[in-house]
Amino acid sequence: LKPMTHKLIIERELEGYGIRLNTAPPNITIKAKDKGGLGMTTTCALTHLDRDIVKEVLAEYRMLSADVSFRCDATVDQLVDVIEGNRVYIPSIYVMNKIDQITIEELDIINRIPHNCPISAKDEWNLDGLLECIWEHLDLMRIYTKPKGQIPDYNDPVILPQGATIEQFCNKIHRQLMKSFKHAWVWGTSVKHNPQKVGKDHVLKDEDIVQIVKKI
Repeated sequence: LKPMTHKLIIERELEGYGIRLNTAPPNITIKAKDKGGLGMTTTCALTHLDRDIVKEVLAEYRMLSADVSFRCDATVDQLVDVIEGNRVYIPSIYVMNKIDQITIEELDIINRIPHNCPISAKDEWNLDGLLECIWEHLDLMRIYTKPKGQIPDYNDPVILPQGATIEQFCNKIHRQLMKSFKHAWVWGTSVKHNPQKVGKDHVLKDEDIVQIVKKI
């Protein structure tokens, strides 16, 4: 299948640039020290690594003395990623276009691929499914603004990552907004009362409504 071939090419290209798709950073801590050799602790069984392999990998980076703590069943590649320290971990979805040109059997195969959404841009098939897939995989949320004395603006939400705070909301609107920030009123599932007065560290939830109050 062409979509599968293109997917593998894209993944290989991004891997070469240090970009890891749909993967969390390995739970490995490395602390270099002046002497003492390798200190190694684990909180789970390591099926891909042992002390000799870890020591050999560290030696390649001239790290002869270090304390290494593993909190996951890491591979050699993951250990190298942590040592390099410049990897980027990004959630993503694969949009498989032109499903109007493949068979039902081929579509069934594509549907088994994790993090994918098949569409036909030409025939506008499954575009609503694509929107749902974006929200599900990229952990985004919609926050609506409410100017004082007006109804909320449901047509142009502020898009933020899940777990974003009022401060991040303000910075998304304008970088200077926090300088005049006093407090905010919030309506929605992130508060116990509607509205509720909150500060800059309040964590928002999807489809909350926010009204910013500035200092006089």
